[in-house]
Amino acid sequence: MAGNSHRAAGRDDQLLGPPVLLGAMMMKRTAAVLVALASIGAVGLGGAHVLSNAMTANAAESASVAQQTRTFAVQNMTCALCPITVRTAMEAVEGVESVQIDLDTKTAAVVFDPAITTPDQIARASTNAGYPANAVAEGG
Repeated sequence: MAGNSHRAAGRDDQLLGPPVLLGAMMMKRTAAVLVALASIGAVGLGGAHVLSNAMTANAAESASVAQQTRTFAVQNMTCALCPITVRTAMEAVEGVESVQIDLDTKTAAVVFDPAITTPDQIARASTNAGYPANAVAEGG
C-alpha cells in the first residue's frame, strides 16, 4: 500500500509538477521579454525622436541657405484671372518653390532654388505667358 500511495503521489507530482514549473518558467521569460522590450522601446523611441529633430533642423538649415525670394514686377495684369496665369507659368519653372501674386501692386514674390533656376528664367516664363516680368532690384 505504501508503494501504491507513493506511486500515486509520484504520478500526481509528475502530472502536476512539470506543467506548473513550465508555466512559471514561461511567465518569468515573458516578463523578462516585456521588460526588455519596454526598455529598448523607451530608449529607442527617444533616440529616434532626437535623430528626427536633428535631421529636420539640418534640412531646414539647408533649405534656408539654398532658397531665395525675389520680387518681380509683372505687366498686363488687369483682371482676377491674370494672376492665376502668371503664377501657373512661374510655378512651372523647375526650382520654383512658391509664387505669391499681388494684383494691386502687380508684383509676384517667388521663392526659388538658385542652384536650379535664375530670376531671368522665371521672368521669361511669365513673359512667354503674355505677362512681361522683370526682377526688381534686391534692395527695393
